[in-house]
Amino acid sequence: MRDALDDFRSKRGDLIFAGLIYPFVGLAAAWLALGNDILPLLFPVAAGISLLGPLAATGFYELARRREAGLEAGWRHFFDIAKNPARDSIAVVGTILIALFGAWLVAAVLIYTAFMGTADPASPGAFLSALFGTANGWAMMIVGNLVGLGFAILAFAISAISLPMLVDRDVGAGPAMRASIEAVRRNPMVMTRWGLTIAVLLVVGSLPFFLGLAVVLPVLGYATWHLYTRVVDREALAAV
Repeated sequence: MRDALDDFRSKRGDLIFAGLIYPFVGLAAAWLALGNDILPLLFPVAAGISLLGPLAATGFYELARRREAGLEAGWRHFFDIAKNPARDSIAVVGTILIALFGAWLVAAVLIYTAFMGTADPASPGAFLSALFGTANGWAMMIVGNLVGLGFAILAFAISAISLPMLVDRDVGAGPAMRASIEAVRRNPMVMTRWGLTIAVLLVVGSLPFFLGLAVVLPVLGYATWHLYTRVVDREALAAV
C-alpha cells in the first residue's frame, strides 16, 4: 500500500476526478433501468458498482506501469489504455464485469420481490421500517448479502490479476482470467486479505456521497498493480 500512496502522490492527484466518475455512471445507468423504483435497490446498486472498480482502474494500472518503466506519466496517459495492444482483451474482461453487474441487479430485484413483494414503499421511512423492523426485511438483507458476496468473489477472482496483466502484456482475455483465478487459488490468505481491504476501503470511500472514492479508487488501482507485479512471474510472461 505504501507504493500505491507514493504513486498517488507522484504528480497524479489531479486524477482524483476519475474516482468519482464510475459510481455516478453506474447510478445513472441503474436509474435509467429501474426508473423511480431505484430506492429499494439503492444499496445493491451502490454495492454492485464495486464490481466495475477493476475496469475503472485500468487507467491507473497504465500510470503505475509507466512510472515503473521510468516513462512520463502525466494525467493524459490515463487514457493511453485505449491504445494498448490488449485493448480488445481488456474490453472482453470489462464486458464480463458489466454482465456480472447486470446479473447482480436482476438477482437483487428477485430477492427483494421474494421477501418484500412488488408494491413500492410508500416513503423512504416506510421502506427503512420494513427493512429493519420486520423478519422479512432481515431475511432479505442476509440472503442479499450472501448472494452479493458470491458475485463479488467471482468478479474479484477473474479481474484481480487479469486486468493489470493485460495492461502489461497482450496475453489474451482467457489466459489472463485463468491466471487471475489461479493466483487467487494459490494465494488464498493474501488474496482474501486484499479482497477484504478493497471492500472496507470502498465502503469508507462511498461516504459521504461517494466523494471518498476520489482518493480510494486511484490508491486501490495503484496497489492492485503492485500486487500483480509481486504475484505474477512477469519474466515468464515476457517469454510467451
